[in-house]
Amino acid sequence: MTKKKKIALFVFLGILVFLIAFLIWGNKSLESNNYTVTHKDIPNSFDGFRIVQVSDLHNTQIGINNRRLIKSLKKAEPDIIVITGDLIDNRRTDVEVALDFTKEAVKIAPCYYITGNHEPLVPEEYEALKSAMIEQGVTVLENDSRYIEKDGERIRISGLDDPFAHSMKEYEHLHSEYSYTHLYLITELEKLGDDDCYTVLLGHRPEYFDYYVDCGAELVLSGHAHGGQIRIPYVGAIYIPYQGFMPKYDEGVFTEENTTMIISRGIGNSQIPIRIFNRPEILTIELKSE
Repeated sequence: MTKKKKIALFVFLGILVFLIAFLIWGNKSLESNNYTVTHKDIPNSFDGFRIVQVSDLHNTQIGINNRRLIKSLKKAEPDIIVITGDLIDNRRTDVEVALDFTKEAVKIAPCYYITGNHEPLVPEEYEALKSAMIEQGVTVLENDSRYIEKDGERIRISGLDDPFAHSMKEYEHLHSEYSYTHLYLITELEKLGDDDCYTVLLGHRPEYFDYYVDCGAELVLSGHAHGGQIRIPYVGAIYIPYQGFMPKYDEGVFTEENTTMIISRGIGNSQIPIRIFNRPEILTIELKSE
């Protein structure tokens, strides 16, 4: 082999090693991002209240037994932890991995959980997961709400179950020209809005933002989009299912009328097995009263 060929080979191998290292780092290096939400309806007692969001784990482990993820949760010092769906993946479901995570998470702070679109696709495994999480102390929200009280004041945590978890037969009696999904959302979200109390709505799918606005929730925490999996720096996601190319709701903050939605890029991967320019993340949302 000539000297030039050796140099070319070393350069090629160097680039290959760099790309592999970059992909591993970009898929396993957890990022913690913080948001502050200020609203006139946040009670004074909840000024500084910290919500940590974990979304779309898809049975991924950040560190052995998710130790690095748990360490990041502890460091965030949450008042509550919300898990906004797809804790498991229907293609490689591992209930034990999910339960190992929730077992440690409830030791840090009270945990609230909603389904994503993957849990309903494996109903038997989900029922086992749900039962075990409830035994651990996780609050599973399926189109219902809980109140958190401090010093005589309260906020509301509401959870929207994913439409995949329900049958069209439950809503066909409404005899409407609208689609099943529309009927489901307007029917269930009507129960979850509350004008008399600051409401944090956990809704897995960000593409339903207009419905979340209509129900009157002040803060929506969503996931599902995975940040688009593959992102272009300073541009955003290329494609997201249910939203198409150059999607609007990929990550970050969106505000309309009285509602703010924050979308987590999530942690795990599903159909596309890698992330590019799109590190896994957990979010800390701090509430501020005006």
